[in-house]
Parts: sequence; C-alpha cells; structure tokens
Amino acid sequence: MNTTKHYLAATLAFTIWGFFSLVLKPLSAFSAFDILSYRSVVSVAIMLVVSLLFRPKVLKNTLKRYQALEKKEKIRIAVINLASGLFLALNWYVFIYVMNNVSVKATSLAYLICPILTMVLAFIILKEKLFKLQWLAVTLSFLACLIISLGNFTDLFYSMLIALSYAIYLILQRRNQELDRFLILTVQIAFAVILLIPFFATHQYNTPKTPYFYSMIAVIAVGFTILPMFLNIYALRGLNSAVVGIFIYLNPLINFFLAVFYFKETITTAQALSYSLIITSVIIFNIPAIKHRINKRRAAHIQ
Repeated sequence: MNTTKHYLAATLAFTIWGFFSLVLKPLSAFSAFDILSYRSVVSVAIMLVVSLLFRPKVLKNTLKRYQALEKKEKIRIAVINLASGLFLALNWYVFIYVMNNVSVKATSLAYLICPILTMVLAFIILKEKLFKLQWLAVTLSFLACLIISLGNFTDLFYSMLIALSYAIYLILQRRNQELDRFLILTVQIAFAVILLIPFFATHQYNTPKTPYFYSMIAVIAVGFTILPMFLNIYALRGLNSAVVGIFIYLNPLINFFLAVFYFKETITTAQALSYSLIITSVIIFNIPAIKHRINKRRAAHIQ
C-alpha cells in the first residue's frame, strides 16, 4: 500500500491543530466552554447538512452496505462508533474542565503524553509492532513529559485523563474502516454532542455573542474540527495507530514555537529541554519508516 497520502494527511491534521491558538486568542473574551459548545454544535450541523443535501447517494449506499453486513458485524461497528463518540465527548469535556479549573499547562501537557499512550496501547491492544529505535523514541518522550511535569503532579493527573481519552479514540479508529469516513465522523460527533447537551443546557452563557464570534466559530468548526478530524481518520486507514500517534507531537511543538516567536512568551530551561527531547524522539521514531521507504524504492528501481 502506498502510504504517502496517509502520512501527508496525518501531518496536515496535526499541523492544522498546532495553529489553533491563532484563532482561539482573538476569542479570549469568551469562556472555553462557550467556544466548545458552539464549535461542536456548528460542526455537527454543517456535517449533517453536507451528508443529507450534498452526499445523498453516499449516505444511501453506506446504509445499504451497513444493512448487508452480518448482525455481529453491525453490532461491532455500532459499538465502536458509539464508543468513539463517548470518548470524544469525554475528551472535550475534561479538556474544558481542566482549562477552566486546573491550568492551561495541563492541557498542553496532555498533547505531550497522548502519543506515548497511543503507542503503548497500540502495542498492547492492537499488537502493532514497534522497532527498537521507536521504543527509544517512546522512552525519550516519556522522559520529556516527566521533566515538564516536575512539581505539577495535579497537572499530570488531569493531563493523563485528556490524553487517555483521545488515545483510546485513535485506537478505536483502527478497527473502524468499513464505512464512509465522513459519515462515520458525522455519527461520532453527533453522538458526542448528544452526550454533552446536559452540560450545554446548564452552562450560563454570560458573554454576549457578536457577529465576529460566530464567524470565528464557523472557521473553527470547518478548518479546525471537521477537516483535521477527517484527515486523522483517513490517515488511520493506512498507518498504524502508533505512527499516527507520533504526529500528535506536531501540535504542541507548533504551539510552543508560536508561543515563543509569535506571542513572545518566556520559556523555562525545563520546557526547552523537554521540547528538544520531543523533537529528537520524533526524528528517531521516523527513521525506520524512512529506511523502509528508501529500501523499497531501491528494490523497485533494481527490478
């Protein structure tokens, strides 16, 4: 299988999320929960409109394909997608709770922990193979997380909850490849929104919403929710969960460089050391894949 497109999809997905702060900063007057609720509802509304009005044939064919499956397979797909929606909802809710009640640093730390958990869970649950160099990368990543979490064990605990919920979501998508990707994502986000409705209903929306807020929410819904999540699912069709997991590091790395060079925030020695270790681990993790592709091209050229 030619995995170039899948690598590009994974790279683009987490690169997009890395620039999320550029659209979130202008909305700093609004609470994180305001942004989450409008983002999720607008995202699922757009996806439902696209599926019903612009992709009716795909919807019809997908339903026929699902109905033609054996009962056991139908149940498996339904359980996987409902579980995916559950873990998405859990991830979103815990993320917002931690951002509002614990610290923003804890949410950033979650994205550093998530790739490690994804790789370990993929090894344990999916039996995905990791090379020795890739285990070295995992070890370096773990060390980086320990350094950046020193003295912040509360942050580490909540970061683990955020990271674990998304890591499980990624693992589930490796077993979720039978039906149309866009429809699958629509079902997952719709179920996540249904689960979050009680929290949306009880939340007090005190800040008046402006046309600018709604326009930015539309950008966030399309550009920073639907598009990267679709690319993420597409990448998992051709790549192992562990490989996609390592690309998650693009998110905090880009955030880190934006914070330093664009937002002019100060960094500590521990942060600089941690991110240096992460960059090193990403390079080391991808060495086996790069060597494999080079050898494959050489073999094809010889033939």
